[in-house]
Amino acid sequence: MTYTVHSLFHTLQGEGVMTGRAAVFLRFAGCNLWSGREQHRASAICRFCDTEFVGGTKYASAEALATEARSVWYRTVRDSGEPYIVCTGGEPLLQLDAPLVDALHAAGFTIAVETNGTLSAPEGVDWLCVSPKAGAELVQRSGDELKLVWPQDGLDITTLETLSFDHFLLQPMDGHADATQLCLEWCLAHPRWRLSLQTHKILDIP
Repeated sequence: MTYTVHSLFHTLQGEGVMTGRAAVFLRFAGCNLWSGREQHRASAICRFCDTEFVGGTKYASAEALATEARSVWYRTVRDSGEPYIVCTGGEPLLQLDAPLVDALHAAGFTIAVETNGTLSAPEGVDWLCVSPKAGAELVQRSGDELKLVWPQDGLDITTLETLSFDHFLLQPMDGHADATQLCLEWCLAHPRWRLSLQTHKILDIP
C-alpha cells in the first residue's frame, strides 16, 4: 500500500491525557468527514476542523514510512526515551493498517492514534483516542481516551459516558466564544470529565 502523509514532525503532544509528551506526529492526508478545502467546509459533516491535511508526500511501503518516522525522532532526541508516535490526520484510519502498525512497532515506536471513530482501529494500537463528531456514525466505541470537542449541536454528551473508555475529556471548540466556559462548567458539575486544552496553540508550537 502507498501511504500519503501530509506532514511528519517532532513536537510535544498538545492535547488530551498525554499532553506534554514528546512525540513524532504522523499526519496523514485525507479525511472522510471533510475534503480539507474551504469551499467544501459549509457542506461537510465536520465543519470545525482546524488542521491542514490536504496533499503531501507518498511512501511506497510501510517500512519506508516507519524508517522516516524513526529518523525524525532521532534528529532531536538525545537520550534513550521511548519513541512515541501519534497517527493523526485528517482521518488516520483511512490509511493506517496492520503492516504499518507492525513496521512502526519494529522501529521501536509506541503507537497512539487520534481518530474521529467512524472506522474501526487495527489491532496493535497502543493508545487510542476517539473524538466523536455530530452527524457521523460512531463505529469505534471503545479505547483509551474519548476526547470530545465541545459544544457540538446534535450530539448528546450524556450518551457518550456509557462507552468503554478509560478517560473522558472535554475540549473547547476553537473559535467558539463560549466554549471554554461551557467546558469548564460541565467538568465542574460532572467530574468524570476532564478539561483538555490545546496547549500547543498556547505555546505556539506545531
